[in-house]
Amino acid sequence: MEPFSSKLLAPSLTILTMAAAAVLVAALPPSLEGQAGALLAWKATLDNESQHALRSWGNMSAPCNWRGIRCGTHRVQRHRHRPVIVKISLRGMRLRGKLESLDFLALRTLTTIDLSGNGLTGSIPTSIELLEELHALLIQGNQIRGSIPPALANLTKLRFLVLSNNQVSGQIPKQIGKMSNLVSLNLSINHLTGPIPPEIGHLKQLFILDLFDNNLSGSIPSNVGDLTKLTILYLDQNHISGHIPRELGYLGNLEDLALSGNTITGSIPRNLWNLTKLTGLYLWGNKLSGQIPRELGYMVNLDNLDLTENALTGSIPSSLGNLTKLTTLLLFENKLSGKIPQELGFLVNLENLKLHKNTLIGSIPDSLGNLTKLSTLYIHNNQLSGHIPHELGYLVNLQDLQLSYNTLSGSIPNNLMNLTKLTILYLGGNQLYGYIPKELGNMVTLQDLALEYNMLTASLLNCTSIVRLRLERNQFEGDISEMGVHPNLVYIDISYNKLFGQLSYRWGECLKLTMLRASNNNITGAIPPSIGKLSRLGILDISSNKLEGEIPPEIGNLSRLFNLSLGNNFLRGSIPQEFGSLKKLEYLDLSTNNLSGPIQGSIKHCSKLRILKFSHNHLNGSIPMELGMLVNLQDLLDLSDNSFKDKIPSQLGSLRMLEVLNLSHNALSEDVYKKIIDATENFSDTHCIGIGGNGSVYRAQLPTDEIFAVKKIHEIEDSETFNREIDALMHIRHCNIAKLFGYCSAPRGRFLVYEYMDSGSLASCLKNEVTAIDLDWLRRLNIVRGVAHALSYMHHDCFAPIVHRDITSSNILLDLKFRACISDFGIAKILYLAYTTRVTEKCDVYSFGVLVLELFMGHHPGDFLLSMATKGTSLEDLLDTRLQLPEAELASEIFKVVMVAIRCIEPNPSHRPTMQHVIKMSSTTEGPDTTLDYLHTDIFTPVCWL
Repeated sequence: MEPFSSKLLAPSLTILTMAAAAVLVAALPPSLEGQAGALLAWKATLDNESQHALRSWGNMSAPCNWRGIRCGTHRVQRHRHRPVIVKISLRGMRLRGKLESLDFLALRTLTTIDLSGNGLTGSIPTSIELLEELHALLIQGNQIRGSIPPALANLTKLRFLVLSNNQVSGQIPKQIGKMSNLVSLNLSINHLTGPIPPEIGHLKQLFILDLFDNNLSGSIPSNVGDLTKLTILYLDQNHISGHIPRELGYLGNLEDLALSGNTITGSIPRNLWNLTKLTGLYLWGNKLSGQIPRELGYMVNLDNLDLTENALTGSIPSSLGNLTKLTTLLLFENKLSGKIPQELGFLVNLENLKLHKNTLIGSIPDSLGNLTKLSTLYIHNNQLSGHIPHELGYLVNLQDLQLSYNTLSGSIPNNLMNLTKLTILYLGGNQLYGYIPKELGNMVTLQDLALEYNMLTASLLNCTSIVRLRLERNQFEGDISEMGVHPNLVYIDISYNKLFGQLSYRWGECLKLTMLRASNNNITGAIPPSIGKLSRLGILDISSNKLEGEIPPEIGNLSRLFNLSLGNNFLRGSIPQEFGSLKKLEYLDLSTNNLSGPIQGSIKHCSKLRILKFSHNHLNGSIPMELGMLVNLQDLLDLSDNSFKDKIPSQLGSLRMLEVLNLSHNALSEDVYKKIIDATENFSDTHCIGIGGNGSVYRAQLPTDEIFAVKKIHEIEDSETFNREIDALMHIRHCNIAKLFGYCSAPRGRFLVYEYMDSGSLASCLKNEVTAIDLDWLRRLNIVRGVAHALSYMHHDCFAPIVHRDITSSNILLDLKFRACISDFGIAKILYLAYTTRVTEKCDVYSFGVLVLELFMGHHPGDFLLSMATKGTSLEDLLDTRLQLPEAELASEIFKVVMVAIRCIEPNPSHRPTMQHVIKMSSTTEGPDTTLDYLHTDIFTPVCWL
């Protein structure tokens, strides 16, 4: 009989032997054939296109020759080494599959994994901790979801961890602080939430920390100041709050610091001046207060300083004049006061200087004439006074000069003609007087000139090079018949002056003209029939003059006309039958003339008419019953002082409820209020079709079977703000902006009544498989054009330019024919500007670029931005896979639009085009390059997030 102890120990010894064997097997490096088998098994899980891209993966005995595979050796014994796979580098291969399908146990000898810029899905598996030799994990630019596994912290040899541009969510695990060898940590452009763990402060070897564009919250840990090797720190575009820790001033090797686009409060720490190697300091878009520290003037290597869109006070420190390497200085949209320091004239390398939308006083320093590299100078919307210094004529590289809406006086310096590269000159809203220098008309590059709201006199400027000309509300007394015209003229407003003479027949030569405003002058004579040649004209306003004669029927040729204002003249004769051809007409004012005869029934064809003014004429006959077909009519003004013999026809009862009940000054009547309350069952959730940040939207179907979208405002600061915003919105007239029919502003509640769009939002259409296919390539191109024209109208053609600031696919609505309309301006977000602010508009331009990419990709472009920035992405790989690839000609159109979108997402707002330029670039008439394969041409974004 065996001893009792032997019976007990035998099973235990067997288990221990098996465990030891398993450890021994794990310790041994896998065979090269086994690793090749693991890679082939992963390849088999990829889609067909990916497998074709890896067609060199086949010979089991020679995996070291496979594409993207590199081999090395692993020591087995003291003098024996075995070949193993050490590197997988498949960047930008368009691979589609799951990361977790890789057998990391078989590939545990890897030192580098680079799968960036592909289309990998799934999550980061915890089994990745088996890669104990891993030095670099680069999986940016994929579609990885899920959270960052804490097990990553076991990769203690890891030096490069780049997970950017994915869809990773959850919090940054605190265990990341154990990865003590990390030199680069890039988690940008994901959906990470929660605070920045203070354990990051343990990563003493870090050179790069990039957490840009996530949803991180909380404050910046003070021990980030312990990362003394950092050269790049990007925490911008998050929800970070609290103060800027003064400990950041200890990062003496820092070259780039970006904290922009957060909600950081407090002042700018004075000890940031210790960052003497810093080239870029980006703090814009926060809630910083206090003064700009004069110590920033010691940061002599700064190339870019951006403190815009904060609440900074005090004066601009003269010490900033020490920053002689600066190329960009942006301080706009703060509360800065005092004078512009003369010392800014020392910044001889400056290319962009933007100080607008502050409360700066005093004169424009003549020392700015030293900045001969300057291309952009914005100091508009301040309280500057004095003359325009003639030294500005020395800025020979200046392209964009905006001095509008100050209290500048005196005359326009003659030597501005020296600015031969100038394309934009805005001097409006000042107290300028005297003659416009005639030389200004000879500036061959000048395209956009705004001098409105001054006291300038002289004969009209010769417009041989101007594309956009705004001279309204001055003291011009010239003869309009002598005004030079040019075929490239697109936009002109010379209203509210003292112009006389007759409109020349030569206006018919301005075939690119989209707007002509010459109202409130003393213009006489007849309307030249040649105006009927202006096929692009959208606005013709020559009201409140002394025009006489008959209305030329040729106006009926203006197929794009949506605003025709001829009121308050001495026009006679009948209303031309040809007006029925103006299918896009929305506003028609013929009031206060000497017109006679009947109202033409052909007007029924103007189906988009919203406002119609006939009053104070000598019209007679019957009011045509066809007016009842104008279903969009909102305002049929008083028909008094005419001689209609019959009653108002009953057919007018078919007009929309809002018109029948008389939308007086666009404030809803008691009856309308009750009908909307009844239709929504007192804003019941059953009628709610959307919820926004400041209101909920309800579907209201009235007893007349009309359907409206009613936005009920949750909360508003004060009625004055509400009314001001409403006033801005009610004057918007564009077919690609959701129409605001009326509003209610009362203690019992505030709401707005909008046009109802049957197909819902663009976002919902793209998510739905059926409607996404209905959105074919041509419809998507039309959506881009519609949104672009609407934004251009808001930015450039409204009297008070409007910035939406929330252009997303959720705020683009579609009707049954997929016409796109911008909606949901957001009462708390819309800016009722005194004048255009270029960079603020560039927020919309950036959002437009993202929207275009989303539209053609079928999803948000965040997944591709990184790979487009580094390796590039072909158009074919970018396009929505739910649609068939476009034919060559259509592909060229899409390629052109996508390239414009890429320019719109430039990180530097000043480098983004205006919406006018977007339209121009998107609508060039050049045919496609037949030698270019657009579908397989690489596209690169302007930013590398590595």
